[in-house]
Amino acid sequence: MYTLCEKVQGLTPYAPLSGQYRIRLDANESYFTPDAMMMERFAKELARLDLNRYPDPYAVEACKAFAEFYGVPESSVTAGNGSDELIGIICGSLLQKGDKLLTFSPDFSMYQFYGEIYELETLALSKGDSLQLDVDEAIRFIQENGVSAVIFSNPCNPTSLGLSREKVRKLIRSTEALVVLDEAYMDFWDQSMLPETQQYDNLIVLKTCSKAIGMAAIRLGFAVAKPTLTLALRAVKSPYNVNSMTQLFGAQVLGCKEYLDWCCKALVKSREALQQGLEGLAARFPALEQVYPSCTNFVFVRCSAAKTIQTALAERSIAVRCFDGYLRITAGSSEENAAFLAALTEILVKEGKA
Repeated sequence: MYTLCEKVQGLTPYAPLSGQYRIRLDANESYFTPDAMMMERFAKELARLDLNRYPDPYAVEACKAFAEFYGVPESSVTAGNGSDELIGIICGSLLQKGDKLLTFSPDFSMYQFYGEIYELETLALSKGDSLQLDVDEAIRFIQENGVSAVIFSNPCNPTSLGLSREKVRKLIRSTEALVVLDEAYMDFWDQSMLPETQQYDNLIVLKTCSKAIGMAAIRLGFAVAKPTLTLALRAVKSPYNVNSMTQLFGAQVLGCKEYLDWCCKALVKSREALQQGLEGLAARFPALEQVYPSCTNFVFVRCSAAKTIQTALAERSIAVRCFDGYLRITAGSSEENAAFLAALTEILVKEGKA
């Protein structure tokens, strides 16, 4: 009788929040959708696709559009089926069984998951009460424990906090370990290392089209690195990993820089308004223990009643993300933010948490 190998025994499929909600503020998606003109252009281009043919194995047009959008060499860009695939490729191919992978806690949970699936020795360094990554402590830990690679998000998901470019440089320069820097939310801040990727042999920067670009449905991510790492990534990825429709949509939307820049600024303004509203409620209701200063398109709140509040919001058809003792709320449209804040106020009053 066949028996599952030990590393997958007991695993369950990833279970995102399901169901229909009138307001979705749980997944850090953009509330902008392509306008009618953009969709019409997509449709015309889609009609030209040869659906009986395999996609371009290197996603040349999408990588070119990404390179032009961010001002990086096209030769340094690798496309993936979302950043998740690229994380899996890095863990499974650029590292070997038993290598030590350093993650941080809290941070994006999939780093640890992929590390364990590919049989790496996955280590998690706590950020402590501040929720801030301590670079000096990380450097010491890497050196003392023989770490092969370190991966973290900046700005961080879920905490919304950012690490300055200067501190990231210090970490990269202090070690020969591979540094995988996930900049999924960096479009909302100004400390990107993308312009410096060609200066370091041990740096990979990951980007996604799911957040500021507003195309979560197409699953498109990119890795940017110097030639040695880029060639290795292109060699080990599956030959046709990004489908033709995703490549087409990605290239088209990344060509709309002026529109995307406008959307990004609007998302930042929305987050600022949401944060201001939450800070105002925190001043009235002790249940909202701390509202963290955000560098992203969401706000992170320490709240011991997080689960109770999430449930009460869901009963009002508003979805937010709950962690152990924390809430993460995506910035929505002005109407969605207002509805959320009104519902949260009602819940806090009703629960007698003033």
